[in-house]
Amino acid sequence: MVKLVALYKKPENPAEFDKLYFETHIPLANKMPGLKKVEVSKVLGTPQGESEYYLIAELYFDDMDALKNAMSSDEGKASAKNLMSFAKGIVSMMFVQVEEKVPASVGG
Repeated sequence: MVKLVALYKKPENPAEFDKLYFETHIPLANKMPGLKKVEVSKVLGTPQGESEYYLIAELYFDDMDALKNAMSSDEGKASAKNLMSFAKGIVSMMFVQVEEKVPASVGG
């Protein structure tokens, strides 16, 4: 399994960003072919205090080919165009391999 991870820095207007992100962008992204799961998390802070990041989005796909096909699809292009209309300059994206070998339970 692979995922596209998007890290969003704090927007100038968080309420406006949330409206555009959750009401417009996520519904578009959810239409991408091959998308298995979407997780969106709001950053609360770091062990050192404040974080420069506001939001983390993780979009899961079976493999890298499925992710690339989704990104190059009409739905993927529409999602990217929409995102750049309000998040350009505050988003960083990366492709990552999900490591399934990590123990399900750590500690105790």
